[in-house]
Amino acid sequence: MKNRAKKTRKPTKCSVTVLSQISKLIPRHLVPKLARKHGVDKKARTFSTWSHVLTMMYTHLAHASGLNDVCDALRSHGTLFTRIREAVVPKRNTLSHANQNRDAAMAEELFWTMLDHLQKMTPRFGGRTFNGMPRRFKRAIYAIDSSTIKLVANCVDWAKHRRRKAAAKLHLQLDLRSYLPSFAIIDTAKHSDPRRAWELCANLKDGEIAVFDKAYVDFKHLMDLTRRGVFWVTRAKDNMDYSVKRRSLKKPCGNILQDDLIVLAGKKTKKHYDEAFRLVRAIVEVDGKPREMTFITNNTTWASSSVADLYKCRWSIETFFKEIKQTLQLSNFLGYSKNAVLWQVWTALLVYVLLRYQIMASKWDGGFKRFYCLLRSSLWSKYDIDSLVELCGTACGPSKDPPSSPQRFLPGFEGYFHPQF
Repeated sequence: MKNRAKKTRKPTKCSVTVLSQISKLIPRHLVPKLARKHGVDKKARTFSTWSHVLTMMYTHLAHASGLNDVCDALRSHGTLFTRIREAVVPKRNTLSHANQNRDAAMAEELFWTMLDHLQKMTPRFGGRTFNGMPRRFKRAIYAIDSSTIKLVANCVDWAKHRRRKAAAKLHLQLDLRSYLPSFAIIDTAKHSDPRRAWELCANLKDGEIAVFDKAYVDFKHLMDLTRRGVFWVTRAKDNMDYSVKRRSLKKPCGNILQDDLIVLAGKKTKKHYDEAFRLVRAIVEVDGKPREMTFITNNTTWASSSVADLYKCRWSIETFFKEIKQTLQLSNFLGYSKNAVLWQVWTALLVYVLLRYQIMASKWDGGFKRFYCLLRSSLWSKYDIDSLVELCGTACGPSKDPPSSPQRFLPGFEGYFHPQF
């Protein structure tokens, strides 16, 4: 008997493309409404505002490397692109002009409006607890950090922060209950983190928790948070001058080496923060190796281990930055004016939220990057996304780390592949 070839399973066919299914999450009336509000519709003739938004979404989903890449690909699939709410395929100069002249505040409001719309439409989208957060905390916990987006120095005068370097910086407040942004600022990299910390923490309420790196330590700001009833956890700087008021731990207990109530001893810092706060010194595991760290917090009732665990969950925001920078297009920009950069960053955040919502709707258990790559390879295919995800479900699930080996990295490059606290 002849061996019969096994039939290969295929995803369920759909009447529209994968790109169209993702874009349909955006209500039809929303983009024209925001365009009228920001006056963008007056600058749009043949290249409509919806066409502009959809083109920028495609740029991130396809990881297009430039204007020619975007326009050539859309021209090749012009018929399918036009069927998505009568979108218009742009020319190179048209897209460049739109990014440079259309107000990027519209893209910003579109992102926040869509985030609010999806959370109201499906409450569990914004209410699911992220795996990286300690389960014993019932309060709202926010991780605060920033990430630098490199730009070309000789093309960008507005973002120069050193003689031969230019960069933008994304300051973010990440809600660890949902792993979604709750506040964001996009600015040049020349402004230090403590200067933006006041704005990032302005919306925090009494009883909520803020976790940030020691780069954000500004005792004047920390005093403001304490007076507002906001709990904070961060690392102590090496040169912090203080005196011990009370020792809560007489001798080391497990991984906790020190737990003291301290007051600042420096002349300037003491004026900014005149109350006692807590210092916890503990051994935590970083890259599989024990490392001693010193934490400070204004909460005096938590267990010492809880303070260390709270700071450890701060790494979730670094994972967030890695996901959007390694998958979405935030390395090659379609334009280098400030407005063009803002358009690309805000639409990247928009696409991220849409993909996160689709992950929840499709009940995907794998990683974000694999889900992104799965859709990127099928953008112009007329497959149902849920069926496509189900077909690849055998390979999803938590990824397994490769076995540890001293030959995994070149000598001297080990630190570039591991999270740093």
